[in-house]
Amino acid sequence: MSDRPVITIRKVSYNVLPMETRFPFKYGIAAMTALPHLFVTVEGECDGKPLSGLASEGLPPKWFTKNLSTTFEEDLPQMLATIRNAGSILQGIRSGTFFELWEVLYHRQAMWARSENVPPLLANLGVSLMERAVLDGLCRTLGMSVGDAVRKNMLGVDLGAIHEELAGKAPSDLLPEASLERVRVRHTVGLGDPLTDGNDEDAPKDGLPYTLEECIETYGLDYFKVKLCGDLKKDVPRLRQLHEVFSRCASADYKMTLDGNEQFSDIAAFVEHWKVYQEDEAIRELLEHLLMVEQPLHRDHALGDEVKEALAFWPEAPLMIIDESEADLSSLPRALGLGYSGTSHKNCKGVVKGIVNACLLEQRRRENPGKEYLLSGEDLANVGPVALLQDLSVMAFLGIDHVERNGHHYFRGLSMYPEDVQETVLVEHGDLYRKHEGGFPTLEIRDGNLELGTVVGAPFGVVPLLDVSQFSTLDAWLEEEGLGDSS
Repeated sequence: MSDRPVITIRKVSYNVLPMETRFPFKYGIAAMTALPHLFVTVEGECDGKPLSGLASEGLPPKWFTKNLSTTFEEDLPQMLATIRNAGSILQGIRSGTFFELWEVLYHRQAMWARSENVPPLLANLGVSLMERAVLDGLCRTLGMSVGDAVRKNMLGVDLGAIHEELAGKAPSDLLPEASLERVRVRHTVGLGDPLTDGNDEDAPKDGLPYTLEECIETYGLDYFKVKLCGDLKKDVPRLRQLHEVFSRCASADYKMTLDGNEQFSDIAAFVEHWKVYQEDEAIRELLEHLLMVEQPLHRDHALGDEVKEALAFWPEAPLMIIDESEADLSSLPRALGLGYSGTSHKNCKGVVKGIVNACLLEQRRRENPGKEYLLSGEDLANVGPVALLQDLSVMAFLGIDHVERNGHHYFRGLSMYPEDVQETVLVEHGDLYRKHEGGFPTLEIRDGNLELGTVVGAPFGVVPLLDVSQFSTLDAWLEEEGLGDSS
C-alpha cells in the first residue's frame, strides 16, 4: 500500500493568450515574432480532496520539429493535437500516485506518437504540460513546495524503474538538500540581436534594454549564451564582435556557452569550424571563457554510433551536451556513452525526466569524480506568471545555479496580461518582479541574479492560482484565427 497521495484527474481544459515579441528572436531556422501561450488546467481529486492545477507554455516555431518544408501555421495543429492527446490519456487513467500517472501517460503517449509519426520531443511536450499541471495541483493540495515534495518523494518517483543503476536510490539521496534561492541569469544572444548602440529604426521604444551593451549595463550580466548559425562567414565576425563587447562591458571573469542549434551534420563539420575559431586570436580569447557547447549536431545525427569514434579522435574537444536530441529516457545515458558531458533541463522536456537526469548525472559524478558531468538550465522564451516561475522552481531544487533566461528580453515583461494579474504578481512575487516605469511588471535582475525566495516557497513556483477563464478557450481562439480544429 503506497503512502503517497493518490490522484485522479477528471477534467483537462485549455486556454490561450496570444503574445508578440518586442523584436524578432532568431534561432536555428526560425525567427519568432509571435506565438500562442497555452494554459492547461487539470481538475480532480487527491486523496479525496479537490485538486486543481495549472501549467503553461509558449508554443514557438521550429523547435519541437525542425521541418523546413512546413510553416508554423501548418505545424501548430499537430502540436495542439499532441498536447490534447496527452490530456485525453491522463483523463483515462483511473488513479495513482503522481509517478504512476506519469509513467502510464509517458508510455502511452510515446506509443501513440510512434503510430502517428509525431517527433518524440513534441510528444514529450504533451506529457510535460500534463505532469506540470498535476504537480501544481498536488503541491497546492498538500500545502507543500515542490522542492519539499520531491525531496520527501511525495511524488513516488522510482529511479530504478527508469535506470537500473539507480535502483535503491531516492531523489533525496542524489539531489541537493535544499532549493537554491538565487540563480544567475545566462543572457541569450540571439542570431539577430543587436550588440552595440546604433541608430536602429526597429528598436522597440518600451523602456527595456535592447542591445547587448544595454542589457549588460542594465542587468549587471556576466553569464551569456551565444547562438551559432553554422556559417563561418557570419559566425566569425559576430564572435569577434562579441569578444570586443564582453571584454569592454562584462566582468573579467565572465562565462559563456555556445548553442550549436543543430547546425552541423557531424562532428567533422564542427571540428572544421572549431579550427577556424582557434586560428583567430580574438575568438580564441573569447573561448577561454567557454563553459560548454550545446547541441552542435542535428538531432537526426547527434546520437549516432559514429559520434563516439569522432570524439575519441578529438581529445581537445570542448565539453558538449545534448538538448533537442533528448528524445526519450534512454537519450542521456546513450549520450554519455558516446562522449557527451550531459544534457539540458527545460520544463518542456519534462519535470520527471529532469529529476531522473539530475540523479543519474550525480550518481555518475560520484562514481567518476575526475570527470565532469553537466546538467544545464536552458530556456524556451519562458514568460511568467506560470511557465517561467515553474521552470525556475525546478532549476532551484535541481541545484542549477546559472540558467539561460530570454523571455524577459524578447517579451515586454507581463504587459500582455490584464492589470489585476500584473498587480497580483507584483504583490506575491515582489522579489522576482518589479514595476517598470512603464507600469508593467518586469523581471528584477540585479547584478546578474534573480531572487527566488517567493518562487521556492510557493507550491510549484507560483503563489496565486491564475484565473485563466478570462482568456479565450483553445477552440474559440482556433476559430478566431481560422486555424480549424486540432482535436
